[in-house]
Amino acid sequence: MDLKPFAGTATIGEYSSKSITQSEIPLLRRKLGVIFQDFKLLEDRSAYENVAFALHVTGATSDEIKRKVLTVLTQVGLGHKRNAMPHQLSGGEQQRVCIARALVNEPFLILADEPTGNLDPGTSLEILKLLLDINHKGTAVLMTTHNYDLVRKAQGRILQIKERNVREVQLKQ
Repeated sequence: MDLKPFAGTATIGEYSSKSITQSEIPLLRRKLGVIFQDFKLLEDRSAYENVAFALHVTGATSDEIKRKVLTVLTQVGLGHKRNAMPHQLSGGEQQRVCIARALVNEPFLILADEPTGNLDPGTSLEILKLLLDINHKGTAVLMTTHNYDLVRKAQGRILQIKERNVREVQLKQ
């Protein structure tokens, strides 16, 4: 379901909720990366194939797919596990495959919905550090979480949504 803001304007890159057309929505979606709490990996495909799938559906060439997939798997520390099936990977490794899948189309925004919700505290911190590294390299990352300990470690801008209102929060150290 596509929802537009009840008030104000949402702008992502060159796209605005006030002026985006139906035909532009698929183009916008190609510039967004999404990371889910419950991974959403294809169980019958390897790590490589899960990441490559995001490129196949956009019509990328075989050479481009191979180059980009190997690059992002290496970036998330899983180049050596490219042939592993999801059930052969730990929860943290599965989430890294999801991050690679979100990165492979070179998005300008990654939406991370509770990306550490199913992970232990140590692995959660590793995933947070990876997302911060991605952000420092120029990709915007919007992460939702209920984990305030993780929020404190992120040292980024913190927004709280409560009863349809958004406000900036300053955490006490």
